[in-house]
Amino acid sequence: MKTKAVRLYGKEDLRLEEFDLPKIKRDEILMKIVTDSICMSTWKLAKQGEDHKKSPNDLKSEPIIIGHEFCGELVQIGDKWSDQFKKGQKYVCQANLQLPDDPSCPGYSYKYCGGDATYIVIPNDVMKQDCLLEFNGDTYFEGSLVEPLSCVVGAFKANYHLKPGSYDHQMGIKENGNFLLLGGTGPMGLLTIDYALHGKVKPRNLVVTDLNSDKLARAEKLYPSTEETTASFVNVADQSLEKQKEALLKIAPNGFDDIFVMVPTEGIVAMASDLLAEDGCLNFFAGPQDRAFRSSINFYNVHYYYTHYVGTSGGTTEDMRDAIALIENKTVDVAKIVTHILGLDAVAETTLTQPEIGGGKKLVYVEKEMDRQAIEEIASTTKLGAILKNNNGIWSKEAENYLLEE
Repeated sequence: MKTKAVRLYGKEDLRLEEFDLPKIKRDEILMKIVTDSICMSTWKLAKQGEDHKKSPNDLKSEPIIIGHEFCGELVQIGDKWSDQFKKGQKYVCQANLQLPDDPSCPGYSYKYCGGDATYIVIPNDVMKQDCLLEFNGDTYFEGSLVEPLSCVVGAFKANYHLKPGSYDHQMGIKENGNFLLLGGTGPMGLLTIDYALHGKVKPRNLVVTDLNSDKLARAEKLYPSTEETTASFVNVADQSLEKQKEALLKIAPNGFDDIFVMVPTEGIVAMASDLLAEDGCLNFFAGPQDRAFRSSINFYNVHYYYTHYVGTSGGTTEDMRDAIALIENKTVDVAKIVTHILGLDAVAETTLTQPEIGGGKKLVYVEKEMDRQAIEEIASTTKLGAILKNNNGIWSKEAENYLLEE
């Protein structure tokens, strides 16, 4: 079986290649990939190469396939797993394997397993950890967005507050509280907004900040306030951190019960620390590249006002199952975060230039040869453009079907 895949050979060394896959072993599964969405974590992997904590130390001789947000169909199932998995059914992968004493993960560590490929061999590690999950959503692209949504689900679970009169923890964001999302108009921020508005536990006030007025306007249009939650979108461009803090405290004079920091800068973390309410919880969601990243926090408030700090990276299999249910039940509309489509031949350049490209999720249809296209720039005079126009410019099942068939 031949596959075509984007492989990492070292720092910023991504190559699109065609090569033979080995015959699967009895404890492996052959999968046909249909879609993969590109994550900023893959940009970090490509920039760091062998210095990344999840990559092998011999990339030059043993390159790995990148991409960990993928969805596809099972083609061949090894005997060990033949009773548990179905050929032709859609599946997604929880890439955060959490193997004992082993950082290996699909899209980071394996020679034959990653999302930016036409066919892959799923190793026994994945099934052993219960990380290959059936997906019954309407589309493949929604399957590719299960993994990022699971990271948000996990982050909401990780925040905690004290039960009144005790030191026992009540896990999750505070219901009817004040929720602040700093730098929240990227794809992960948008998923956080959606889940805060439509999840089981909702804040009373949701405040989202960013420097980009266009992104804020788009987010405000996509995610209006609900009966339970008032959503406010605050432009902090050209404001000092002190001015930002003053403006945010006017919205929540007693501070914020939950704060998600989506921007890994020292000043933002320090400001967030000062904005926490009593018993408030700060989630450092953004992943810094610098292993020595530090910032100051208000320890007076830690001692006297019981403020807490957590950090989350990735989700668990339980989080993935929750995310699958949120998508299948149409509680969260992940289609809203897709801003670009591309073929496998455009993956390397797109991965390495993600910060410059901006926008939301870049969705790869791996069997296609196709330059990266911004969805909003696809001409309405084309068939695909007309489909998008009829759906308010949002990617859809109809758009995916047209692209796959044509």
